[in-house]
Amino acid sequence: MSGEFEAAGTAIEGALIAKAVESEGGDAAGKNSGKCLNCEAPVTGSYCNNCGQPLHIHRSIGAFWHDILHGVLHFEGKFWRTLPLLAWKPGDLTRRYIHGQRARFISPMALFLFSVFMMFAVFSFLGDPFAGGNGSETNKDFNTGVVMQTADIERQISEKEAEVESAEAADQAKLQQDLLDLKKGRNLLATMTGEDTPYPEVKLGDGAIELGNFSKEEIDQLQTGLDDIQEGNVLNDDSSVTTGSKDLDKTIRDGIKAVNENPDLLLYKLKANGYKFAWLLIPISLPFVWLTLIGRRGYHFYDHAVFTTYSISFMSLLFITCAILAALGVSQAIWVLLLVFYPPFHMYRQLRHAYKLSRIEALLRLSALLVFTVISMTLFFVILFAVGILG
Repeated sequence: MSGEFEAAGTAIEGALIAKAVESEGGDAAGKNSGKCLNCEAPVTGSYCNNCGQPLHIHRSIGAFWHDILHGVLHFEGKFWRTLPLLAWKPGDLTRRYIHGQRARFISPMALFLFSVFMMFAVFSFLGDPFAGGNGSETNKDFNTGVVMQTADIERQISEKEAEVESAEAADQAKLQQDLLDLKKGRNLLATMTGEDTPYPEVKLGDGAIELGNFSKEEIDQLQTGLDDIQEGNVLNDDSSVTTGSKDLDKTIRDGIKAVNENPDLLLYKLKANGYKFAWLLIPISLPFVWLTLIGRRGYHFYDHAVFTTYSISFMSLLFITCAILAALGVSQAIWVLLLVFYPPFHMYRQLRHAYKLSRIEALLRLSALLVFTVISMTLFFVILFAVGILG
């Protein structure tokens, strides 16, 4: 099932790229009359009046590199006319493109594809720029705390064992229970850090465990979860997946088992499928944009599609920019503020000017659009997760 999804994603992705970068025709030079090589219509000038293809086409490696340079420079010229409007006046850009200014600006789909591939390139090169040093410092602090906690609990176990040996028979039962709880706590720490269980004869189960700053309720929850995992009640129980189809149940169980054995593989699949299926954000978001603008007459789904694609493209470029800023060591406060506050401001400006809304109406519709954005992103990630599991 995942193969069909991936094939469809690749096919649509290739079609969109071809549509975005393919020119109307090749270079024109030389002859001024003859027969069109594309549609075979008579040609009396440099271009075919029927399909627009040039009469003469080049078949040299020099012409090939010329096509590449022409495409890059042509795209670049449009890019610098499009980007300022996209960043600060997205509503004007959307409205002008819808109303016919197509040759001046990059088309929404071409810009979307550019942003997706740019994101793939940037994050492939930078890895996880937002982690910075905070993640390693946090892990270091956590590991230090675990080591201190381990030493403390092992000391308590040694002391309790000495007490058990010297205690009278009447006190033996209570001391044995205390020792058992301490060993359970030590086993729990070992499980949390990936160590071998130091007391395999002691099973994590019900009972009071006093473990440093952890509350009894937190420890009980951890114990229950660990017991379920150890006994296979969470991921390996056939009854945990019941869709009504035995084949589908087996596929899902196998996928969950594979993820449980290799969670890094799922993360890799989510990243890879995120780029491959990024185009899904457009059809997922489009109905919600229509719902946001319901009641505004004179606008069509094409208008909403242009609005949606330009908006998603900008958010991708903003995310890339913040990633680069983070990688360069720019203050976290700057790029966090950009990521948190600029997207809703940008959406407000695009809504207001693209659909000619008043300030109050734009704010009201923005509230709905923000809710729909969360729903759209949730649906998108659910799809990615399902494809990752089934794959």
